[in-house]
Amino acid sequence: MSENSPPLSIDRLRELVEEDAVDTVVVAFTDMQGRLQGKRIHAPFFLDEVLRHGTEGCNYLLAVDVDMNTVGGYAMSSWETGYGDMQLEPDLGTLRLIPWLPGTAMVQCDLSWLDGRGDVRPSPRQVLKAQVARAAELGFAAYAGTELEFLVFDEPYESAWDKAYRGLRSANQYNVDYSVLGTTRVEPLLREIRRGMHGAGLTVESAKGECNLGQHEIAFRFDEVVRTADQHSVYKNGAKEIAALQGKAVTFMAKFDQREGNSCHIHMSLRALDGAIVFDPGTGATEVFEQFVAGVLATLPELTLFYAPNVNSYKRFAAGSFAPTAVAWGRDNRTCALRVVGLGPGLRVENRLPGGDVNPYLAEAAMLAGGLYGIEQGLQLEPAFEGNAYTSDKPRVPTTLREARDLFACSAFARETFGDDVVDHYVNAADVELAAFNAAVTDWERFRGFERL
Repeated sequence: MSENSPPLSIDRLRELVEEDAVDTVVVAFTDMQGRLQGKRIHAPFFLDEVLRHGTEGCNYLLAVDVDMNTVGGYAMSSWETGYGDMQLEPDLGTLRLIPWLPGTAMVQCDLSWLDGRGDVRPSPRQVLKAQVARAAELGFAAYAGTELEFLVFDEPYESAWDKAYRGLRSANQYNVDYSVLGTTRVEPLLREIRRGMHGAGLTVESAKGECNLGQHEIAFRFDEVVRTADQHSVYKNGAKEIAALQGKAVTFMAKFDQREGNSCHIHMSLRALDGAIVFDPGTGATEVFEQFVAGVLATLPELTLFYAPNVNSYKRFAAGSFAPTAVAWGRDNRTCALRVVGLGPGLRVENRLPGGDVNPYLAEAAMLAGGLYGIEQGLQLEPAFEGNAYTSDKPRVPTTLREARDLFACSAFARETFGDDVVDHYVNAADVELAAFNAAVTDWERFRGFERL
């Protein structure tokens, strides 16, 4: 399969449908919360109609909270505007089989307005594609890899819900970081996820244990940034589905408990449009590379909302946790927000800020936008930080969603780069999240105050 060919061709899909090997096509897009939303289409109808004309979905799908409640404050969707439809336009480059579900294929979509206004600009995929176009204007193509960690529990999602997520049995009872024995305990699940993703057209690299109880990571080969985000969405959704089929539950939430959180480190590099290496062609790091890292670093605080979108995201940022607290970069230094790794064609920058709850399109868009800004402005890269950044005097990563929300809302760079409509949309999403959290009464409050206050 060539780099740009789809995992499943439309001709092969027709054959599978004629053989009755595929009867369902999931037509989906990734929403603000990073979830796949869409429809299951009868496969012959997909080939006869949806393939040519697309399908529709309510515009509230980009204007709800995580509980799918309709909320106010969005320009694109409201009771006043009638909650109309968006057009879901299949991108056949994403057509793939979903091997863990019988007779099922999937295609991911771009979103446009039915009245001819063009793209739904706040859609996460469109936000990233806009930055890809900007990179191309400067002569670059961007590549990324995302490293998602998750926790595995030996009970189904329904049981976890009924228990209010308390007293769940972790798949491992101790730290299994790099432990072959520890991953063997969970191998029936990890193997099915790896096999399923390979069958869906992803290039699987490895699986390993992590630090928290029942925590694991499956790694995939880097790719062009939009394809990476597409595959990230397929993998995250698929891992949950495969776990559910085995009577288990996995969570990607940034911080489930007081141990290590789930990270989503993002590795990114640029190439020339003809594929030439521009970060280190074999003679050492180039000026383009240094400017790119300088730009990501300079814009990191004001774009943190795209890296850490939820209240829970900020619980990861604790000293000595392998999640960053300092806005600093270093060479192979895991205490910094940005870690530079690799040599020659493999030279890249790893952003350690995002957690497992991140929307990959938005995080990659933020990182790419920052890097391009550094190149356009010719920013100078400060010296690499050496030592323990947790105890340094470097600027701090935003510590709350409120702080990140305010920095993003007031960022002239964000508004110029993404547009007021995109910035206002995601500021409102943060406001909705904050309002919901502020209205909640937590277990911590009950235990602390029920009798003693």
